[in-house]
Amino acid sequence: MKATITVLPGDGIGPEVTSGAVEILQAVAQKFKHEFSFREALIGGIAIDKTGTALPEETITLCKSADAVLLGAVGGPKWDNPNASVRPEQGLLGIRKALGLYANLRPVKLTAATLSASPLKPELLKGVDLLVVRELTGGIYFGEKKKTENTASDLCVYSQMEVERVVRVAARAAMGRRKKLTSVDKANVLETSRLWRRVTDKLVKEEFPELELEHILVDSCAMFLMKKPASFDVIVTENMFGDILTDEASMIAGSMGLLPSASLGDSKNGIYEPIHGSAPDIAGKGIANPYATILSTAMLLRSSLGLETEAAAVEAAVYRAVEDGVLTADLVSAGGKSVNTNEASAAVKSRLV
Repeated sequence: MKATITVLPGDGIGPEVTSGAVEILQAVAQKFKHEFSFREALIGGIAIDKTGTALPEETITLCKSADAVLLGAVGGPKWDNPNASVRPEQGLLGIRKALGLYANLRPVKLTAATLSASPLKPELLKGVDLLVVRELTGGIYFGEKKKTENTASDLCVYSQMEVERVVRVAARAAMGRRKKLTSVDKANVLETSRLWRRVTDKLVKEEFPELELEHILVDSCAMFLMKKPASFDVIVTENMFGDILTDEASMIAGSMGLLPSASLGDSKNGIYEPIHGSAPDIAGKGIANPYATILSTAMLLRSSLGLETEAAAVEAAVYRAVEDGVLTADLVSAGGKSVNTNEASAAVKSRLV
């Protein structure tokens, strides 16, 4: 097949990890007889420096006309001013809105080779294989904001439609897994959460009666993710709760450098990116972990291009490299031998079968 992929390297280690991921996609294309073309565009801090905006119109155009978008990371100390009128994260929020992406999928899966990197006891980690689906375009992050000299407010708003569409994404994912869906809210306090719970109940009962649905408060979920993470299959929740819980869930795996994500909407086009940030402290040193970005390309192949065999091959290659001890600095024990970014990417490429 032919596909066009827009690459947004972004800031910090973004260019380093996306470079390795593009190499893997090129290897996939060659091995499986596809034709992938790549176009780079600006986003985030580097876009601010070069164009004065975090999301240039050219970037939006290239992303809209692509079959999929691969993103590195945005932000860094240079632009770290919450009072600035133009900030790198505006680029990320803007491109999600421009592409109509309302569901963020973050899988958490462990391998035996990385159990020691997790802060949790090994006995708690057995069987952990979960997926968090976070609503991306509603809630408190996008609500009306007001500020005076002494007060500030952020309005949290959700509609029935917004809840239905993201819960439907999560429910479909659960149907292909262990058929358990956990909906996370704060229905004992928030009206938006009461709406969320009511809509979720109705939708699952009517459209996905085979699913086991449980409701859990966000504070309890945070506790159980540490206490019994293997009990979860698919978690679905609103924007801010999801933002927090996905970062917590990432630590189950011991490193954000292993965890990919996909941001999806109603079309096949989506944004695929590692869940980690721009890591400015190690940018340019060539030691960043590329595995999460490479695993994000597997999600790209599966969800946007419909290439399940190729996606599975990439995932298997990454896990083989990790199991063979090809570990970057964030994954090795103190004093252990680590590989650099290019070596890790090359290890995946050589194991692609």
